[in-house]
Amino acid sequence: MKYTLSKGLNNSPDARAIRQSVFVEEQGFEYEFDDIDETALHLVLYDENDNPCATGRLFFDGCMKIGRIAVMKEYRGQSLGSEVIAILEEKALESGAHHIELSAQIQAKDFYKKLGYTEIGGIYKEEFCPHIKMFKDLK
Repeated sequence: MKYTLSKGLNNSPDARAIRQSVFVEEQGFEYEFDDIDETALHLVLYDENDNPCATGRLFFDGCMKIGRIAVMKEYRGQSLGSEVIAILEEKALESGAHHIELSAQIQAKDFYKKLGYTEIGGIYKEEFCPHIKMFKDLK
């Protein structure tokens, strides 16, 4: 699969569209877009017909963090979320990061565990949805 990387969400309308579809329309998040979007690196995966199918972002906030991993409904079950994570982890390593953190929806924590992430801290809510902080050593 091919992908693009863009600094700032305004430079990645496909990432915005995927997140709007998955997080706002499907899951009901009201405050999906934030100030981090302006400086984060946004990744979009495309299928063979150049249709955007998955996205994620990488940013620094005390340490490197991955967030907003989203796969369009019609592309789920094809390991695209794992591919997004792998590419973003590689970019974090290239930037000198030794570990990475993320905020996982509780429903997705087992997905991240399979990719080598460990839970830290307790459960907290982002809007209405329970999340847990997770990390992974990249060394």
